[in-house]
Amino acid sequence: EPRSAWCCLVWTLLVVTMNSLVFCMNLLLMFVIFTLVLLPTIVVVYFGFQCHSQVLHSTARYCKTFLDDNSSSALIILGFIIMSPLIVAAMAIYCSVARRLRLFLCFQPCSRALYKGVKWRWYEEGGLCRCARGWNTQVKAWV
Repeated sequence: EPRSAWCCLVWTLLVVTMNSLVFCMNLLLMFVIFTLVLLPTIVVVYFGFQCHSQVLHSTARYCKTFLDDNSSSALIILGFIIMSPLIVAAMAIYCSVARRLRLFLCFQPCSRALYKGVKWRWYEEGGLCRCARGWNTQVKAWV
């Protein structure tokens, strides 16, 4: 049966808050994974730009000892070349972790806020992390 207007508003705020928290958790997980996987690219490009005389031209000892303009340019080019495969690897890792944790199943439909008696989707399926049910081996995902 439909909820009253105030009850519907309160439940809508609850569903939106829960979906926003799940969305923020997904973003945080994606940020952590992409940062860790892309760390070699970030470091290589950073040192390349820092030691190049046309960009920052740092006076650090390693810039004067090891890196000249040619080697700094090589670092910058190398960093951008290795970025593409690392982005693909980071996305594959994120999709694998999100699928294993079943994060996308935590989003709730708005019908939960509109009608009484509608159960939470994750509750019907065995809990928030679906620990109560066995793993579904029929699920396939392409990356």
